[in-house]
Amino acid sequence: MNIKAKSITIDVITALFILLFVYAALSKLSDFEKFKVQLGKSPLILAYARWVAWIIPIFELILAGLLSVKRFQLLGLYASFSLMVIFSSYIVAILKFSEYIPCSCGGILENMSWTEHLIFNSGFVLLGIIGVLLYSSNNKRFIVQ
Repeated sequence: MNIKAKSITIDVITALFILLFVYAALSKLSDFEKFKVQLGKSPLILAYARWVAWIIPIFELILAGLLSVKRFQLLGLYASFSLMVIFSSYIVAILKFSEYIPCSCGGILENMSWTEHLIFNSGFVLLGIIGVLLYSSNNKRFIVQ
């Protein structure tokens, strides 16, 4: 793949992550009380729900900002990949170990089944891997443009 194609692919991947994180954060913040209550019903994060309810959308917006600035894109791609792995792991844990499965997602994502949500997240995990690998191969010395 040539450098121009890699750059376009990286731009598309970062745009998809930005869209996802801004949409998800604004969905959570627009109905914050509902989001916080649903997190409080999660058996895995019950004790930390109040803090997590603030941390997740703020972190998603910070990631969107990092991805928007070329200088911080690689860091943003690593962090996006990591966050999607965490979200996917949470879904697997909820499906395997919880009888009650609360949905704390907002917007159109809350209409997905947990299996569909896991597939969706896995797609973004894959995009994160591709983005990091392409970015790294495009900038062999990690010199930021």
